[in-house]
Amino acid sequence: MSKNSLENIRNVAIVGPYSSGKTTLLESILFVSGAITRKGSVKEKNTVGDSSPEARDRSMSVEVSVASTDYQDVRLTILDCPGSVEFAQETYNALVGAGAAIIVCEPVVERVLTLAPLFKFLDDWEIPHLVFINKMDRSSSEYMDILHALKEVSSRPLVPQQYPIRKEDTCIGYIDLVTEQAYHYHQAHHADPVPLPEHLAAEEKAARTEMLETLADFDDHLLEELIEEIDPPQEEILQDLKQDLSADLIVPVFLGIAEQNYGVRPLLDALVKEAPDPHVTAERRGFKSEANGDTVAQVLKTFYTPQGGRLSLVRVWQGQLNDGITLNGVRVGGVYHLMGQQQESIQTANVGEIVAVGRLEGIQTGETLTSSGQKIQELPKADQMLPVYAMAIAPENRQDEVKLSNALTKLLEEDPSLYWEQHGDTHEVILWGQGEIHLQVSLDRLRRKYNLPMNTHLPQIPYKETIRQSVVSHGRYKHQSGGHGAFGDVYLEIKPLSRGEGFYFHETIVGGVVPKQYIPGVEMGVKEYLEHGPLGFPVVDVDITLKDGSHHSVDSSEQAFKQAARIAMNEGMPKCNPVLLEPILSINVSAPSEFTSKVLQLITGRRGQILGYEGISGWKGWDRVSAYLPQAEMHNFIIELRSLTLGVGSFQWEYAHLQEVPEKLLQNLLTTTAGNNNK
Repeated sequence: MSKNSLENIRNVAIVGPYSSGKTTLLESILFVSGAITRKGSVKEKNTVGDSSPEARDRSMSVEVSVASTDYQDVRLTILDCPGSVEFAQETYNALVGAGAAIIVCEPVVERVLTLAPLFKFLDDWEIPHLVFINKMDRSSSEYMDILHALKEVSSRPLVPQQYPIRKEDTCIGYIDLVTEQAYHYHQAHHADPVPLPEHLAAEEKAARTEMLETLADFDDHLLEELIEEIDPPQEEILQDLKQDLSADLIVPVFLGIAEQNYGVRPLLDALVKEAPDPHVTAERRGFKSEANGDTVAQVLKTFYTPQGGRLSLVRVWQGQLNDGITLNGVRVGGVYHLMGQQQESIQTANVGEIVAVGRLEGIQTGETLTSSGQKIQELPKADQMLPVYAMAIAPENRQDEVKLSNALTKLLEEDPSLYWEQHGDTHEVILWGQGEIHLQVSLDRLRRKYNLPMNTHLPQIPYKETIRQSVVSHGRYKHQSGGHGAFGDVYLEIKPLSRGEGFYFHETIVGGVVPKQYIPGVEMGVKEYLEHGPLGFPVVDVDITLKDGSHHSVDSSEQAFKQAARIAMNEGMPKCNPVLLEPILSINVSAPSEFTSKVLQLITGRRGQILGYEGISGWKGWDRVSAYLPQAEMHNFIIELRSLTLGVGSFQWEYAHLQEVPEKLLQNLLTTTAGNNNK
């Protein structure tokens, strides 16, 4: 494929917060460009995007949707990405293959902050992006106030290309700041050109001057024209917009009302004229967009469909991708263009295209694919989001337990932000994710796709116990039942160890009072007891020494000494002043600085210990708070954190250490645990 052919392709991601109208914008783009003849709506559950049952049940995007259309001889492939922070991994994985992104937002100053993580990701990855201020008919803020708020969350300068024309409480049109032509919206066709409203002349002139001055920061010739008060030609302005957007130097801003198709055509015009074509994106990733040579592609998303089985959404960076080609040792079984849930079979995908590929078994999301079979440097992929919310799960039908592992493996291939484990202490299967809705969607998929309905409950906290005092305890096991009996006799010294030292077993036997062949039985008996100490939990940080004992030449055995050791431990451990320990996590909370005080209160209100906080390097206006937090207080922590921070707060965690449970909580906890164990 020639560079000229590449210039007729655009790969665009639509991103933005939940409820900003991304899926509605996609529907409007497809309708205006003629890809569909009738617009669907989220309310009626008949849109091209959000076509999965889980999305339609909740009227929200829960995974990437793909659609394509042609506009002015340019092929647009659009990735409609989830807006909820709980599905951000989907968005970030898809953005890696996009050539540009449209950030959709509402005209509410207070909600602009929710865009900050998106701007940060796009800026860090140098992905060109535009802003589309949607729902201008519901604006409660002044346009310039919205622009000011947007500038606060973007590290790139904003360049508004339109100025709104308002009548009473709604937006009826716009002024194109490049041409200085005013337009009134029409739902069914292009906006009508109208004279520039006199009452907006000053505001328009100020906005246009700001646009030109921003562009002049990257164009010395334009700067000279402005200094000499020469009005630059429109072609020069458009060329600057294209160059600066392609280089991710500026962020153009558009406005409209997607539900009524208002502002969609100018946005499409900008994508055609200003957004970078695939060779620009490829060069940024280190490729030359060559149609010849080895095929190089990258997986952006994995689907398991009811009809077609496994599908991998891939971006072709180099060469051609043909049906039947072998990538990373796996033979491709079908190449498709996607239109929501619909698949169109094709024989070849050219460099620059985003397509779905069948039967790439064992290939993970983010993986770099090559046809040569030779190892090449892996393409960059989005960081894996660490899980922050957990549920314990079990099949409603116990006979389904054998199917669960395979189903969970497929679930994680579709959604890499999930994680599951069978906990070594509690023996529960725990599903981890990004929030309550995220896990509910995952459970719906288990039920619908794999016929595995689940029972759920809060995960148990893996408490431990230890001791404070030392004792010497005697245990004798004697059993007579005809023939040989059983006899074992031991004296054990039980001592506490420092936190984190674990378990040690020693013996100081002299004179063979306990024969060496029976000592392993003593250690086994001790270990078995330590699985459930006097408080009912695994025991840690203890030192056990076998000091003395006796044996019978006929009746003694390893098993008898094992029982004697258990008796000694059962007698001695309650006298060692046992204490309950809870796991403590080390957490790092990231949030806008204006919410730092609330974050500190949230942590201390959950028995957390603040270690400190500081500004995040490279992220103006954001703080990172370091703290210790009891795992017992973690369950709804992410939900409350997001509630306090407009949904943008996040945290990372890792296990730190064990710590004694406060006395005031101990009795209630032991009573609750005993009640659960008796059920």
